[in-house]
Amino acid sequence: MLIQRGGLKVVAGLGISGVSAVNFLYEQGYQVAVTDSRPTPPGHDQIPAAVRTSFGKLDTELLLQAEEIILSPGLAPQLPEVQQAIAQGVAVVGDIQLLRRATEVPIIAITGSNAKSTVTTLVGMMAQDAGKKVAVGGNLGRPALDLIQDQPELIVLELSSFQLETTSNLNAEVAVVLNLSEDHLDRHGDMLGYHKAKHRIFQGVKKVVYNRDDSLSRPLVPDVTPIQSFGLNAPDLNQYGVLREADGTMWLARGLERLIKTSDLYIQGMHNVANALACIALGEAVGLPLQSMLNTLKHFKGLEHRCEYVQTIANVRYYNDSKGTNVGATLAAIDGLGAAIAVKQGKLALILGGQGKGQDFKPLRTAIQKYVKAVILIGEDAALIEQAIQGSTTILHANSLKDAVDLAQQATQAEDVVLLSPACASFDMFKSYNDRGQQFVACVNALQNN
Repeated sequence: MLIQRGGLKVVAGLGISGVSAVNFLYEQGYQVAVTDSRPTPPGHDQIPAAVRTSFGKLDTELLLQAEEIILSPGLAPQLPEVQQAIAQGVAVVGDIQLLRRATEVPIIAITGSNAKSTVTTLVGMMAQDAGKKVAVGGNLGRPALDLIQDQPELIVLELSSFQLETTSNLNAEVAVVLNLSEDHLDRHGDMLGYHKAKHRIFQGVKKVVYNRDDSLSRPLVPDVTPIQSFGLNAPDLNQYGVLREADGTMWLARGLERLIKTSDLYIQGMHNVANALACIALGEAVGLPLQSMLNTLKHFKGLEHRCEYVQTIANVRYYNDSKGTNVGATLAAIDGLGAAIAVKQGKLALILGGQGKGQDFKPLRTAIQKYVKAVILIGEDAALIEQAIQGSTTILHANSLKDAVDLAQQATQAEDVVLLSPACASFDMFKSYNDRGQQFVACVNALQNN
């Protein structure tokens, strides 16, 4: 029999993190109730039958009875029902706050507008390869509270601005805001609101890593807090950065110490160089051995469908960036990979197209002109994209992804790269971006077998 503890905990919003919070609190012996505006919210069948539920609308009466509300990240604290409870003195937290109360295990905390999934995954792999018992999750993969079940000695958390809004004094062992650009302004009101939410990650932090190429990533913390930076220029002593040789060779470096050539990494592009440097700095902060981290980095192929290295055929590398479903993401991939291979006079063959979602494709023109030798267009908005980029490079059309891969192979030579980064949604030809990416990988592997 469970021992009842404390006042009523009301979880607002179910879904993955809500289910995790309900089950965690119930197992801890708290009185738990849950409310959700959806009549049959996802996960409603994964919580104990003894938990009181109120679905179909957010139950104000139930929220006002709570000693504490655990708000799911998808629900804004500004909701009238939540604000009414706050006005009556009800505390509002999220599952990350519950995690911090429940464990003293050191936390590596990672947020940013872009690249947080890549950095979180890679840091987790570095810790695992170094022999640490590590649990990885939060906004990526497993919900934060489920990680306690692993009895880890280190926790690596990817955190969104929504999760951080309801988190106070995370007291992370080390924390980073990788970068900041406009995002979620509909929720946070303006860039200042978004910046404030992200920087809550530094409350009570023991060590800080920041991106010196992005001044918005540097926190105001006490002078005694150890701070380490990463950036794409030559680093100062004990900082991380890039050293460039006269022949164009680039090294990841710590001060004057050359660590690894960028050409020895599977993950290519300057954005990924920055990600790699951030990972090493975070790993150093928790005592991971440098050589072990570099070994992990050398073998890391990136996240599935995010500039993921697939294969090298006849000295041409193939990358799957099917997650590039908008112009901004594709631009980052073209610039990142294009700059990396330009040193050896390599160029890109770019597979573009799908459902354009009303986007303006003209911003792609300059990068295509600079780095792309051929664009292969697929999908329902191919004509629209062709109109926007006409005159920037050679444009080819394909009726299927297989045809596109074949045309890309014909258009490339040694040191070139074939990149699938469609800048479009996938639903005209595929079930999802995952499906599109998996089909691309299969087409590339079929080339290898021919």
